[in-house]
Amino acid sequence: MKLPRTSRPVVGLLVAFLVAFLVVLGIPAAAAAAVPENVPENVPVVTYDAGQAAEFRDAVDAGANVWNENVQNLRLEPATGGAADVVVLADDGWPRAEVIGLGQGRVWMGRQAVNEGHDTIRIAAHELGHLLGLPDNRTGECEDLMSGASAGPDCDNAKPNPDEIAEVERNFAGGVRIAPQVFREDVLAAR
Repeated sequence: MKLPRTSRPVVGLLVAFLVAFLVVLGIPAAAAAAVPENVPENVPVVTYDAGQAAEFRDAVDAGANVWNENVQNLRLEPATGGAADVVVLADDGWPRAEVIGLGQGRVWMGRQAVNEGHDTIRIAAHELGHLLGLPDNRTGECEDLMSGASAGPDCDNAKPNPDEIAEVERNFAGGVRIAPQVFREDVLAAR
């Protein structure tokens, strides 16, 4: 939704009051709610529903915020009623993502990886990266977010590297189409 520049301060104030109200009620407010000033108008918004992410809900919000802090051609925002573009679930397996299209699909926050010591925010940012058009890149390097589990359980870097950021920016600037696919970390873990 495009807001006139004169309406933005009013909307910003309303959002601030809503976040404060949620905090008073003890409901966690997503850090992604604040829109940085450098975000261009008409930026695509990808909504996500972390209502079924169980204990990973805050990590999902933090993972979305990682992307919001690093890219300008899209925003990840919690869904507010209705269908979400991305549904995040928790289960006992390995983390994985089912991509239906750019910015659309499902993410599973798998407890098996967490039990083996992998960082929950890195997992969330990595799996959301798949929905933003990034493939796995098993370099084993911690500075590569999309290296996933290949970087080992000691890696807690949740920030995408410059190449990953640039690819997401291109994907959303050009409206790239991506084929439906499933990304599974357990393939690597089985080796």
